[in-house]
Amino acid sequence: MNRMRSAVIAVALVGSLLGATGVAHAATWSSSDQWATWSNGGYTVRNNIWGSGAGHQGIWANSYSNWGVWANHPNTGGVKSYPHSAKAVNRKLSGLSRLSSSFNVTRPGSGAYATAYDIWADNHAYEIMIWMNKQGAVGPIGSRQTTVSVGGHTWDVYRGSNGSNAVFSFVRTGNTNSGTVDVLAVLKWIGARGWYGDVTVGDVQFGFEITSSSGGMDFVSNSFSITT
Repeated sequence: MNRMRSAVIAVALVGSLLGATGVAHAATWSSSDQWATWSNGGYTVRNNIWGSGAGHQGIWANSYSNWGVWANHPNTGGVKSYPHSAKAVNRKLSGLSRLSSSFNVTRPGSGAYATAYDIWADNHAYEIMIWMNKQGAVGPIGSRQTTVSVGGHTWDVYRGSNGSNAVFSFVRTGNTNSGTVDVLAVLKWIGARGWYGDVTVGDVQFGFEITSSSGGMDFVSNSFSITT
């Protein structure tokens, strides 16, 4: 009886310690490697710590849909990481009859980041970002073009370049932590503006573009899926 009680206390202490380091998730897969990847259900989950001056970030996943990170990035400018789940589409825009996505996230109330889709077209010649929410001192690349309602939401649309590729950003006019996006409608709207032609849609990624999360913060994808 005493041994059993001691074991329970030991487990509680371990859970407490794990929580302090932000790994308090009993997960199927986890890693703190910078470029850690995990394939599941036709998707790829990536830790993707790519920015300079990054701190610690650990990723965990039970599936491509349910995953998250604990990130402790310093309160400095510049994107530090983009942990995400991705699905390769690899089809011409004209050949798609449906491309939609649903998501539900739990996110911090402080720090600086965006919860966003990152969609690549024509072998990374074009980058389409769809921001579902944002927190702190973050903003899209380029200049504001217009406000438009498309794909089930209303966005401020920005157009610019990061020096390597064109970037189109759709920043939702109000933050949301869950919903469904008609991604195909967004991509076709860009084409109708003449900003690109019949592009090949590559990876559709969804995750958290984190600039700062000082002290350690949890970012969780409760559910996520892409339908084509």
